Order: sequence, then structure tokens, then C-alpha cells
Amino acid sequence: MRLARRFRPRSVLLGTTNAHVHATLRHPSDWFTRMDLRSGHPYWLLKNGIMATYPPVTENLECDVAVIGAGITGALAAYHLVAAGIHAIIVDRRDVATGSTAASTALLQHAADTELVELASQMGESSAVRSYRLGIQAVEKIAKLLPKLGDDCGFEKKSSLYLASAKSHVPRLRSEYELRDRHGFDVEYLDRQALRNCFPFDAPAAIKSAGDAQVDAYRLNHRLLEAGVKRGLRVFDRTGVDRIETKRDSVVLTTDAGLTITASRIVFATGYESQRYLKEKVGTLHSTFALVTEPISTFPEWSDRCLIWETARPYCYLRSTEDGRILVGGKDTPFATAHKQDGLIKVKTKQLQRRLERMFPGTRMDVAYSWAGVFGTTDDGLPFIGVSPEWPNAYFALGYGGNGITMSLIAAEIIVDLYLGRANPDSELFRFRRKRE
Repeated sequence: MRLARRFRPRSVLLGTTNAHVHATLRHPSDWFTRMDLRSGHPYWLLKNGIMATYPPVTENLECDVAVIGAGITGALAAYHLVAAGIHAIIVDRRDVATGSTAASTALLQHAADTELVELASQMGESSAVRSYRLGIQAVEKIAKLLPKLGDDCGFEKKSSLYLASAKSHVPRLRSEYELRDRHGFDVEYLDRQALRNCFPFDAPAAIKSAGDAQVDAYRLNHRLLEAGVKRGLRVFDRTGVDRIETKRDSVVLTTDAGLTITASRIVFATGYESQRYLKEKVGTLHSTFALVTEPISTFPEWSDRCLIWETARPYCYLRSTEDGRILVGGKDTPFATAHKQDGLIKVKTKQLQRRLERMFPGTRMDVAYSWAGVFGTTDDGLPFIGVSPEWPNAYFALGYGGNGITMSLIAAEIIVDLYLGRANPDSELFRFRRKRE
């Protein structure tokens, strides 16, 4: 089943004067159109270097589906499309994977930033539980995908430790544990003494849950595109899209070089820049910060290297890397451009380092690299996936939130089903203009 064709053709001009774009784009400013998604020195770029290069578009092209955005969300969508036998092209105005993906800390978590109890109150218990189960399944599917890519991409299965940030949060945390436990999630409740027996830091309580993982998202991004190319995917970077014209049966993208890509459908995998394509507000943007330490040879206080995060909002979180470093992130600010301010990364890096040293006072934590980027959240903590009433012949994959990569895998599967006309009951959980109780 294709998209209903009740829409009139229209044209959207991008990156031009406000008079042209204001009626269509929520944020017509040049800053939003040319958003800087990161600052500083992202670890994954330095660790992996230039893994592959792709050409810009140099001729008019045609395909079944054109994917805009070659970060991890677009790469997952494009890979799944060509794996299903759909001719796809993917374009990005940057180099591949050098936007938000390069700045991602790549925790693969099934839990949304909105706790299950709160989510259940908004959308109903069965739907909330289903969204969490889909996250667990997505982590497993990523694990099964990696052998096909010929690289483990730094993937490791992990448990997650969800800490109560304050004593007043304990009743809420206990209710969260009980709801997850009742629905069969693999969870354990730890009181203060149980935590002290396992870790050097103090917290009023915690939930330890199974089913999560961590990965090198930059490497995974490149491996997905490499595997996609072998199946017929065409990849182009350094190619901006200045105009999108929707017709009855097709969409025509005009590049910044004046060339066209004609497709029957397009996929917006444009991440935190997606709001400029939509009148409906889908998320709130912040600046977030991260650092990675020098390698630490032994770390008995954190022997299982579980993922760690907390109930405070905004929250701080920790993970390890495959070469023995500790990565800590958080200290969000409510302005998407704040990460560009002179000296702010240095200030936030010091705050994150002090937080890490307070948690593990017996271990030296020397900062190797630090960076910042744009981070987006939605009101209910879930992504927006599928068809927007504002756009004919288009699908969106907006995996906002702390579990954006796992949700991007779900988005890729839903988009393939939508294109092929297959029913996917889970698409209703993530649809646009959804109503919450």
C-alpha cells in the first residue's frame, strides 16, 4: 500500500530567503538550515579516521527511495531498503557519519528517557510495555546484523544500572521496578546497601536491567553503507538538497548543484535538523557534552562495565569503550547552540570529570578528548516514525532521545513495511499527531 494521493503537488525551497520558506518551515533561519551538530573532538572520529569516501551527485538520478541523511539512522534505513530489494540512494550534505553520529555516545538501551510508569500513564500500559520490548528486540537484531557486516563494530551486550539521583526519587524508582518486573523484564532492585556492596559510589537505590548494549556508532554507520553498496545502494555525500518537489507519484530532489534525484518516495533521516521540514513540533533541542578518558588498565570497582545512568533530568551517564576508556556524558543545557560558545566545552568537561572522580575516587581519570553536540527529546520520549500528514510520498525516521539508535532500527523496519504495503502494527506507537492520555 502506497501513501494516499490526496495531496496537491507542492515545492519547498531550502536555504533561500525567509520569504520563500517561512510558510512551510518551522525554523526558517539560516542557522537551523546550516546547523552545526557538534563541536570539539569526538572520540569516534579520532579513533577510526576516514573509513570511506563517497562522491557528490554529478548527474540526474532516479531510484525507488531517496534517503536524506547518511548518519546512523539513514544508514540503517538504506541498508534495510536495499536488503528488501528496493533501489535506494542516500545523500548527505556533510561527509558520511560526521554529524550527530560522530558525537553519539552510542548506548543501545531499550528504556526510553520517559520511564515506563510515566509512559504507561500517557499511552496505556500495553503500548508502553510494547515500546520497551521493541527496544530489547532491536538490540538483539543489531547483534545478529553485525556478522553480515564482517565487523563487530565494538558491540558488547551490557546490563544497565539506573540510579536514583535523590532519596525522594526512590518511591518512583520502586514503582518503575515493580511494573517492569510484573511484565517479565529482566530487572533487579538494589537498595543502598546492595549498591555499596558492588560499587564504590553511593546512591539511595537502583534498578539493574538486562537487554542493553554499546557500540561504535561511527564504525557501524560505515559498515552498513559498505554492505548496502554491495546490494546496489548508491551513496553520495557533500550533496545538499535545496529543493523538494512532491508530485502525484513521485518526489524530485534538487541538489545544491542544480541536479535532480527523482524517487517514488523519500525518507527524512535528518535527525535533529528535521524540524525545519515540519510545522508540527516533534522535539526540543539541547546541547549535551561528553568526554572520554585515557585507557584504564584495571577497574575492579566497575568490573562488569555496565551502562550507568540516573533518574535526574537532564541525566548523566557512563559507559566504557572497547579499548578500556570511560566515556561520560550529560550536563545538558537548554539551548541547541550553547555547545558553540567559547569555553563552554571546557567548563562542562571539568564538571563531568569531577562527577566521574566522585563516583570512582580510587581511580585516576585523565581526560583524553571532549566534545559537545545537539541532543533532541520528544514529549513522551519516543521517536516519530512513518508518514507525516504534512508530506506526501515521504517517510520520517526521527529517533530522538537517549535510545535513538535502537529506535532507528525499528524505524528502518517500519519504513520498509510501509513502502512494500505490509502491515506493521507497531507503527501506530510512533506515528505523528499521536494523542496521549
